[in-house]
Amino acid sequence: MIKIRNLVKEYANVTPLNDVNVDINDGEIISVIGPSGTGKSTLLRCLNLLERPTGGKIYLDDLEITSLKEKDLGKVRQKMGMVFQNFNLFGHLTVIENIMLAPMDLLGVSKHDAYENGMKLLKTVGLAEKALNYPDELSGGQKQRIAIARTLAMNPDIILFDEPTSALDPTMVGEVQAVIRELAKSKDKTLIIVTHEMNFAKAISTRVFYMDEGGIYEDGTPEQIFNEPKRERTRRFIKRLKVLELNILNKNYDFIKCGSDIEQYCVKNQISSLESRRVMLAFEELVQQNLINYLEEPQIDIVIEYAEQQGVIMNVNYAGAELNILEQADELSLNMLKSASEELRWSYEAYDNINKIYIKIKA
Repeated sequence: MIKIRNLVKEYANVTPLNDVNVDINDGEIISVIGPSGTGKSTLLRCLNLLERPTGGKIYLDDLEITSLKEKDLGKVRQKMGMVFQNFNLFGHLTVIENIMLAPMDLLGVSKHDAYENGMKLLKTVGLAEKALNYPDELSGGQKQRIAIARTLAMNPDIILFDEPTSALDPTMVGEVQAVIRELAKSKDKTLIIVTHEMNFAKAISTRVFYMDEGGIYEDGTPEQIFNEPKRERTRRFIKRLKVLELNILNKNYDFIKCGSDIEQYCVKNQISSLESRRVMLAFEELVQQNLINYLEEPQIDIVIEYAEQQGVIMNVNYAGAELNILEQADELSLNMLKSASEELRWSYEAYDNINKIYIKIKA
C-alpha cells in the first residue's frame, strides 16, 4: 500500500502539489487525468523520489520513504518501476541488453538468467524477434513496449506510467495500450497511469484521480468520474467544455466589454454565427433588459458552456429573494428569449437564496 500525507511540491514560480492526501491499495489500476500543468507527472516523480517533495510524507508498506537518503532508495525503486513517455533506452545496447542490464547490475542476476527472463518478457510484449536490434531500428511503439519489458525485468510491485503514449504516432498508441491492458489483467501489480487517453482510462481503471487545484480534486470509480462527476471542474474537463464566466456586481457594469467577451468566446470556439447571435440575444434580453432593472443590487453570475456534442448552454444565477424573471419579463423580451432557446427554465434554491435560469441555446 502507498500512503500519501500532506504532500507538497514547490518550484520557484509554481506549486503543482499542495497538501495531497490519498491511500493507494495493492492491485489497484489507477488512471490519473486532468489538464496540463496540474501536477500529474510531478506526483509520479515524487512517488519514486525522482523529485524530492517539499513537504509531507510518502509511505510504502508502512516505510516512510521520504525520509530515506539517496543511497537507501535502491530497494524502493526496485519495488516501484517507472515507464517514461520518452522511452530512455540506451542507444548503444541491443534490445535484450537494455532489458538485462538492471537485473544484472542491481539484483545480481546471472547473465544466463537475465537473458532467459528478458526473452520471456520480449515474448510477452510481442517483440522477441527484435532482441538483437538497436533502439534506433525500432518504431516509437516498439520502443515503448521494450521500455515496459525493461521495467518488468525488475519485477516491481508497482509500475508508474508517465503518459506512455503521448510521444507516439496515433497509429502506434494501440499496441502500447494492449500491453498495459494485459498487465492490468494479471492483478498482481499496482498500476498508476498518467494519461490523456480518456477511453483507455475508462476501460482499464479500477479507480480514477482527476487532478486540479494543486492536488487530487476528485477521486472515484471510472463510472463516477466519467459518467457522473460530482465536482464542477471534473465535469467541465470530462465533457470537454469551453467555459466563459462573467460576474455582474452593479448596475454600471461595462456591458460593451461583456458583449465583446461573449463575441470573442464564440469566435474562439468556432460557434456558428447564428448560435452566436442567439447567445448575445439571450444575454441582452435576460440580463440587460430585465434583470438589471429588477435587481436593486445585482449579483449576477453567468456561465456559458460549449462542447461540440452538447451545443451552447447559458446558466444565469442571481442572488436575492425568489424572483422568476421569466414571469416578470416584458412580453417582447420573453418571446425573443424563447426564439433563441431550445430549453428555458427557472428554479430557486431557498437555502442559499439563489435564482437560477437555464438556457439551452437553439442549435
